[in-house]
Amino acid sequence: MRSRSNSGVRLDYYQRIVHRLILAHQEPVTGLFPASNVNSHAWIRDNVYCILAVWGLSMAYKKIADQDEDRAKCYELEQSCVKLMRGLLMAMMNQKDKVEKFKMTQSPYDSLHAKYSSKNGLPVVEDGEWGHLQIDAVSLYLLILAQMTASGLQIVFSLDEVSFIQNLVFYIESAYSIPDYGIWERGDKTNHGEPELNASSIGMAKAALEAMNELDLFGARGGPASVIHVLADEAHKCQAVLQSMLPRESNSKELDSGLLCVIGFPAFAVDDAQLIHNTKDAILSRLQGKYGCKRFLRDGYRTPKEDPSRLYYERWELRMFENIECEWPLFFCYLILFHAFQNDKRSVQEYADRLEKIMVRSEDGTLLVPESYAVPQDLVGFEYQKPGSQLREVVGRCPFLWGQSLFILGRLLQEGFLAVGELDPLNRRLGAQKKPDVVVQVVIIAEDNEIRDKLAEHDLHVQTIAEVAPIEVQPARVLSHLYTYLGRNRKLGLSGRKSRDVGILSTSKLYSLKDRIFAFTPQFADLSRFYIASDNELMIDILKGEINFLKSAWDLLGRPLVTLVLKRIHLDQDKIPLAMIQTMRKLKSGYINGTRVMLGSLKDFLNTSAITDLSFLGSTEDGYPDRLHPDVQTYLDEHLLRSFSNRSTMNLRGGQLRPRTLRRRMSCKGAIKKTRSINVDSDNLGMEGPSPLTERRLSSVVPPPWLQANKQSHVSVFATTPEEGPSTPSLLLGNELVIRENIYPVDPHGQNRSAIDRRSEFVRQQEITVPKILIQRHRAETNFADTEVEELIAMLRETENLEEQGDILQYLVDTQGLDFNTAGLGFKNKSDDNASAVAGAGGMLEEGRVVTVRDLLKGLYEKACQQKLWGLVRHTAGMLGKRVEDLAKAVTDLLVRQKQVTVGMPPNNEHTITAPLPEGELRQLIHDAYGDDESTAMLTQELMVYLAMFIRTEPQLFHEMLRLRVGLIIQVMAKELSRTLNCDGEAASEHLLNLSPFEMKNLLYHILSGKEFAVSSVARGNLSIVSCKSSRVSKKSQIGLGDPEGEDALIATIDDRQGQWLRRRRLDGALNRVPRDFYSRVWTVLEKCQGLAIEGRVLQQSLTQEMTPGELKFALEVETALNQIPQPEYRQLVVEALMVLTLVTEHNMVPTLGGIIYVEHLVHKANQLFLEDQRKVQGDATLCCAKIKDGKEQQQAASGMLLCGGAAYICQHLYDSAPSGSYGTMTYMSRAVALVLDCVPKHGEMECAIS
Repeated sequence: MRSRSNSGVRLDYYQRIVHRLILAHQEPVTGLFPASNVNSHAWIRDNVYCILAVWGLSMAYKKIADQDEDRAKCYELEQSCVKLMRGLLMAMMNQKDKVEKFKMTQSPYDSLHAKYSSKNGLPVVEDGEWGHLQIDAVSLYLLILAQMTASGLQIVFSLDEVSFIQNLVFYIESAYSIPDYGIWERGDKTNHGEPELNASSIGMAKAALEAMNELDLFGARGGPASVIHVLADEAHKCQAVLQSMLPRESNSKELDSGLLCVIGFPAFAVDDAQLIHNTKDAILSRLQGKYGCKRFLRDGYRTPKEDPSRLYYERWELRMFENIECEWPLFFCYLILFHAFQNDKRSVQEYADRLEKIMVRSEDGTLLVPESYAVPQDLVGFEYQKPGSQLREVVGRCPFLWGQSLFILGRLLQEGFLAVGELDPLNRRLGAQKKPDVVVQVVIIAEDNEIRDKLAEHDLHVQTIAEVAPIEVQPARVLSHLYTYLGRNRKLGLSGRKSRDVGILSTSKLYSLKDRIFAFTPQFADLSRFYIASDNELMIDILKGEINFLKSAWDLLGRPLVTLVLKRIHLDQDKIPLAMIQTMRKLKSGYINGTRVMLGSLKDFLNTSAITDLSFLGSTEDGYPDRLHPDVQTYLDEHLLRSFSNRSTMNLRGGQLRPRTLRRRMSCKGAIKKTRSINVDSDNLGMEGPSPLTERRLSSVVPPPWLQANKQSHVSVFATTPEEGPSTPSLLLGNELVIRENIYPVDPHGQNRSAIDRRSEFVRQQEITVPKILIQRHRAETNFADTEVEELIAMLRETENLEEQGDILQYLVDTQGLDFNTAGLGFKNKSDDNASAVAGAGGMLEEGRVVTVRDLLKGLYEKACQQKLWGLVRHTAGMLGKRVEDLAKAVTDLLVRQKQVTVGMPPNNEHTITAPLPEGELRQLIHDAYGDDESTAMLTQELMVYLAMFIRTEPQLFHEMLRLRVGLIIQVMAKELSRTLNCDGEAASEHLLNLSPFEMKNLLYHILSGKEFAVSSVARGNLSIVSCKSSRVSKKSQIGLGDPEGEDALIATIDDRQGQWLRRRRLDGALNRVPRDFYSRVWTVLEKCQGLAIEGRVLQQSLTQEMTPGELKFALEVETALNQIPQPEYRQLVVEALMVLTLVTEHNMVPTLGGIIYVEHLVHKANQLFLEDQRKVQGDATLCCAKIKDGKEQQQAASGMLLCGGAAYICQHLYDSAPSGSYGTMTYMSRAVALVLDCVPKHGEMECAIS
């Protein structure tokens, strides 16, 4: 026998082990590994992990191949890898129809199977009989396929297989929004078969997408046709969602050891070193034991308490599994690899020693990795008492091939046979290293010479579209269309990419196609179909945001390139808007908002930009790879630079003026205003709809007349009593009695009408300006004959004022409907004969064309956009049923970052959105929630888009918020405006709806971040929101709405300083902000009492049996109970009361808190104590709630309104007290807890933990 170097001998030893433990089980026909000797099913995930040891060993042999037999061994091992990877590929290609269907439905029943028969690669269980949707398994396959290909193995043989793998990329690219069953095939941990969003799946998908991007599947011998393309934005979305989730795994699993494969080998999916560290520490501190790590908390699998006869668990039994979960040695193997890649030899050695102690020796002395260790049945009691104290026994397979394979890899690394770079030829492990600063290149192109010359006047020199040739500039939608050709394959029946979305990362590259070069403008510049795009300031703001986003997200070769075209539409009265000029000057200076930028022309940046080859557009399938696909050719020819012509807007002016009919004008005036449902005037924010639930809420809806008198000069007498419910109110106006009709069919009992109906009525009662006649929507016969409609349309022609046109059209829509034909009306009763000629000229009737109210509305909408009348724009957009382009995307962006969204006004009309919905359904849901109030429905869509922008760019604004309640946010925005402008609620909601989109986004930002702001008036009566650095500025509004003089002004200033804590509580309550770790602390309180009652909802103690403290599902339960409280400031006091209770439990003052605790009793008790103290010290509250009671006062309190207007019977001054200090709210809460709870001892000394 020839002498062999030591390393060769040692490798031969590993080769024997790999052969005996792993390769001996490989099926000769398919190349797959069965699960065990008795179970022939082959799981994708386990198979890929099994083969890693074989691949590692082949590379170790390649390095020392000093003899022919070593080369032969190396080749033999490599071919085993190829055989397995191709076996899995064949099994998946047999299910190609599923891949095609899944791109559309994303349904668990259409997913690829998670396991196949190892004998023939066919399916082994039906679609619905197993949790097949496991995105991490398909992603792991693609990731390892990419790594193996990069290491030199040839796994893919034909272009059809390339197309299939391109479609697998589409299959996983939306992983960030697809709930799946995850790495443990369970979904929700109760195992009831509910899929959920899993961080481990999203991380694996992100890794696979990055690894696959621009990879040639034929290796060094391939050409353009065998390259896989990934849209960088999809990988980035996965990354953003992953970063927002970690260290949480999913809604029901607050932590999972499976995340080790995402933060380390094989995925390396996290770029943030601190986040990697936090996730690993969380796993080690809560899941690590002597025998490995638990998979997740309360994992019942194979524990002695598990009932093996059924698959699922009852919710209450999860608590039994605490502290006795099985421990898996597999995770020690992951930790060894993790530290080996970090080059931390000490930790590698530590885990290697730990692993060695728990491995099982076979008869011939080989070390085997067992599947898991469980507590024996008879020792369970002792383990409960002292977790981690008992000896455990092996359960499950031994050797466990997944673990064994990783163990062998770890050994090869430890002994120096492999370098970490060989296991990661794509260098994914370097992702978390610091990158140099990105320079964003910006090119501005003028649509034509005229605009170029206008820019030159401001010393900004740009090229026109014609001058940048041969480079062609196209809108992003062209790129998204071209990408639909990617991955098409007739033989396999695959249709290419389905999603139409191309993000800023994709449009910031240049694209080459044969000898042409394309630049694409970003998608946000395409939004010409929606009104947000006609607000230049907002577009500039979005641009700044996108440039900032590129700075952090760009990781491709070359620099990002943003191309913008300045068009005619952007001009404001034929001038370039000032905001645009200022922004371009900033870009020219080289820095914008802290990002380095370069402004230049396209040809300057050709060499420094990323260029992608669009060669997949060739007709490869027809044998002409060099020729463009005929469909693409025609598409491009059609799209090449059509001139952007403005659509002509319809002329609403008639031929001649005629005397105005005043009576008719009155009947329409304010028609739009009457649809509004934002209510600010009632001091109890969110308590407008009288609900039949409690007398208390009911009575607070109708404010008593004496309160009304303070606000308005005239007294209104309501003909309603709380018992009747709001029937038709009659209002006293001077001496004239106006009976109003309702817009809504009146329901005599007031039971089943929505809160919206009642609310808008209530708003209307405070609107008394002109006697208005309201029309019932669904009215059989109209009050006015056709002649009235004639007069209206005649008026419509005359009036120049768009607001008036809006009111007339609103009225026409209410009476006649959107499709009412107005052609030829308004001319009949003219004496002269040239009516038809005038009609032709007036544009109302265009040669026999039908002109419906809808067409007139469209014309009005376009004019209002041009003139920037935003209130009218929002209203007409709502009536026309427009919807924000990115609405569904925006909602998904919020949901996947674990924020639920509610729309509608609380408490009765709130709808919660918990899962992504298609555009149409979303719009329907929003409009149902607001009834006839089109403006607020549009505003809701708009705000959702802004919230999604903020959560992408500034996720820190949303910390400790679980639900975003858009209805409440709108009310608080109006309330804030009414506070800053010193105006009443109706004026404030008008101001709110008239804010430009940019100012709206600005106001939302100030409310989210809690920054002080002031309002200043700009041209044309538009308002502008200004940040205040010092808190002095914000005291007096900067808008000239007749500033209160003298004494009033003084009061206003004092009030503002006083309302500070009330305002903070109101904002935090509306945004659902809670203190840090609030929900997990409430869990500890719940553990010590029988339940917590909040506003009629009881949180039962059994929730602690079912859910762990950090679980998102538990947080949502608490949140749902808190959301029953309609007034935001009252909600915040309840949160403070809960915090005091958590302090009581955390300092172990008492062993148990007793029965059900009524949290509101604590708040009311604190209020009583506060008022007693106020009487003693003669504080502010003696003016309202702490007055010495007499008969009249008693009656007033009974009617549900406090003199100071405090919500829910709590004095306004308590809401406005700081939390700390001897008169602070926390002090009163603590005293209330001591008085109300029976368990706190009443006598004797006690350590005060709260002081």
